[in-house]
Amino acid sequence: MNISRWIRFCGIGASAFAATLANAQHKKEIPATDVISKSIKAVGYEVGGGSTKVVFLGTSAASQASGHAKVEAKTGGTNIELKVTSMPQPTTLGAEFLTYVLWTVTPDGNTTNIAEIPIDKEGNGKLTTRAQSQTFAMIITAEPYFAVELPSEVVVLENDTKKNTKGKIYPDNDYKLMKRSQYAKLGNPLALTPDLKNVPLDMYEARNAVDIAKSQKAEQYAPEIFSKATGSLQMAESALASNAGKSQIITNARQTIQFAEDARALSAERQDAERIQNEKNAAAAKAKAEADAAAAAEAKRQAELTAAREAQQKAVAEIAAQKAAAEQAALQAKEQAAREEAARAQAATAALRAQLLQQLNEVLQTTDTPRGLVVNMADVLFETGKFALSQDAQLKLAKLSGIIQAHPGLNLAIEGHTDTTGTPDFNMKLSQQRADAVREFLISQGMSADTISAKGLGEDNPVADNRTAAGRKLNRRVEIIVSGEVIGAKLGK
Repeated sequence: MNISRWIRFCGIGASAFAATLANAQHKKEIPATDVISKSIKAVGYEVGGGSTKVVFLGTSAASQASGHAKVEAKTGGTNIELKVTSMPQPTTLGAEFLTYVLWTVTPDGNTTNIAEIPIDKEGNGKLTTRAQSQTFAMIITAEPYFAVELPSEVVVLENDTKKNTKGKIYPDNDYKLMKRSQYAKLGNPLALTPDLKNVPLDMYEARNAVDIAKSQKAEQYAPEIFSKATGSLQMAESALASNAGKSQIITNARQTIQFAEDARALSAERQDAERIQNEKNAAAAKAKAEADAAAAAEAKRQAELTAAREAQQKAVAEIAAQKAAAEQAALQAKEQAAREEAARAQAATAALRAQLLQQLNEVLQTTDTPRGLVVNMADVLFETGKFALSQDAQLKLAKLSGIIQAHPGLNLAIEGHTDTTGTPDFNMKLSQQRADAVREFLISQGMSADTISAKGLGEDNPVADNRTAAGRKLNRRVEIIVSGEVIGAKLGK
């Protein structure tokens, strides 16, 4: 047993610590299609300000439930003494739910699994634990097992404040919840009331966790971890059947739960990566097909032009012996043909440029400028004040890389911009980090590093008024300037 599971096994207070540690070690990015968003008020508890009472109100999922917590912020963490009453048994909220978990939600939307909440037959329970931060909201959710990484959408209790609550209130903090469909099981779901007299709750959670991981295709996408989960479950079932010690049964069950959750999360991550790659391949194939069709049409046009020129040269040869006036007329006709050829070549370049503009606009907003085609990545594709690319940003950039690679001879100049919020030095660093993040992702998609440059311009090139929120939002952006002789634009012109 690793240290986090060992600490969790030692008791309820230690359980909270282990859940938090496991959450920090294993938490992965959840695909946007699997989550929903919700908002809640948070409290900034004052260190050394003494304890304060926070009440919990039941949601539509459990309107009769209630609770309260004594919260006290101290150096190094915040103590929480929680009591809940009239909680419905988890299985009444759905066959997949077996337990309850306490979560903290920080103002930036980060959720942390604090601890599992044991309840008795009357639906009452209590918990003494500690949170690492001092500013957070609290929710209680129904879960299929204790080691979940993101709260389910079945929220049963939410914290509320009173006039005498000590601390600064932060309203409307958005956070993410896992859709319960991610826990729906195939085959025969566990619809039985747990027999906790003869079987520890941890065994039901372990069976649940393995069943859920299997339904999320962990056997296919994360076999290396899923096999550990099934093996650990077999050990737990053997210990239960042989009436081994309760501690051995619980140890194997909890290990099974963690393996199964890791397998489920890794399966979801790999399925999302597969989806992104498939869409990138489709975008590249479409761009190549359009480029091939355009090239064929251009080849046919060139053949027609060649035939026309040859006919014209033959006519010139036939009248070479005629009068000087005829020779002058032929010369004028040749010069006119040259001008038309140049115009046609320019038209072909313009057509390719328009085609590329249309293809890029299908992925991200793109504008035709004297510098080249400017692709605008708005700040919504990054988290506020950060430079890590979101899943949506990666998907769009993957499609863009497929289109660019279908048109050889193009160069990309990536420029990061910020608004005037923060210091100039911070803004310059953030803009460079965002530009570098985009460049590194495009290189990872197979683009040549020699054709991509990245530069942070900080707050020096606003496109809107920084005195308004709307203006600042427009100024927070990353621009990708696409240039090259094949579309009639050189960077710097």
